[in-house]
Amino acid sequence: MADVKRTPLYPVYKDKAKLVPFGGWEMPVQFSGIKAEHEAVRTRAGLFDVSHMGEAEITGSDALQLVQRLTTNDASKLEPGRVQYTAMCYPDGGTVDDLLVYMRGEGDYLLVINAANIDKDVEWMGKHASGDVTVKNVSDRIAQIALQGPRAEKVLQRLTETDLSRIRPFRFQADVDLDGVSGLVSRTGYTGEDGFEIYLDAEKAPLLWEKILETGKDDGVVPCGLGARDTLRFEARLALYGNELSASISPIEAGIGFAVKPDKGDFIGRDVLVRQKKEGAPRKLVGLEMVERGIPRSHYPVYVGEEEVGEITSGTQSPTLKKNVGLALIKWEHAQLDNRVDVEIRGKRVAAKIVKTPFYKRPNQ
Repeated sequence: MADVKRTPLYPVYKDKAKLVPFGGWEMPVQFSGIKAEHEAVRTRAGLFDVSHMGEAEITGSDALQLVQRLTTNDASKLEPGRVQYTAMCYPDGGTVDDLLVYMRGEGDYLLVINAANIDKDVEWMGKHASGDVTVKNVSDRIAQIALQGPRAEKVLQRLTETDLSRIRPFRFQADVDLDGVSGLVSRTGYTGEDGFEIYLDAEKAPLLWEKILETGKDDGVVPCGLGARDTLRFEARLALYGNELSASISPIEAGIGFAVKPDKGDFIGRDVLVRQKKEGAPRKLVGLEMVERGIPRSHYPVYVGEEEVGEITSGTQSPTLKKNVGLALIKWEHAQLDNRVDVEIRGKRVAAKIVKTPFYKRPNQ
């Protein structure tokens, strides 16, 4: 584990969780067990350490111009207190990263980026900066805690006088007092459930972590690791960089075309993405349900007849559905619902069918 990074919360859970290397970090994969934690988030609430995620500030009078140049969504639609899901692309349409843009004020943006991509992303942003704009990596100063699940608001509300119900999806409020700890609180989610992200000074994170668990104890709040975070986001068909998105997979192929707005003007990768939006991308991300026994895992080949048509990007036995399901990036001509395909699992071809996604939607969604 040489050169591995640890979040500010590592001392709190180092003896309470199973730890694994992830994107250069030593992170908890599970506490009580992936299925138990998954079920807790679907029915009650779970608390995640996501402090490994990166944060970069883009500030200055030309900040919006740079954000627009870098990202696929239209950041001019943002207002202070709003969050936007977006992607950064290479000129060939491949994805640098998917990310969130927080508009804190005029010429003041906070970009939340994936842990394994921090250095690459910040370098990419700086490379394209011009005019009155500063790009600053502030990842080491900021911790992030996520409280997710149907009881998240009820539990977190006990720690603050701020009316959390007024923080609507993809909005945030800065300087929220959480029982003496100040944090930026947003509502974006990555589990398919309601919930909040709290960005705060790294040194205060252990204190708030313990307070949330203690406050939520009677409501069944439990600490959760990356294992449950992955199964939860997978069921909700939320992309994971390195699986559904990569330098060789475009946002259109990955099914996040809603975050690509060609009409906003020029941005990196626009020409390719416009063409894919109009003519269709060469590949499409689809949901698979196994017809025969077997669990589809990442990178397993997918066949139609004798032709290899793509591969699994993510797959597991869904804890909610109790079915073996996967996401696969396959040639578009084979991507129709109910089509039969074969997944090669340990050298054997196993039958599956293409199904609708997401695999899970929360009630009343």
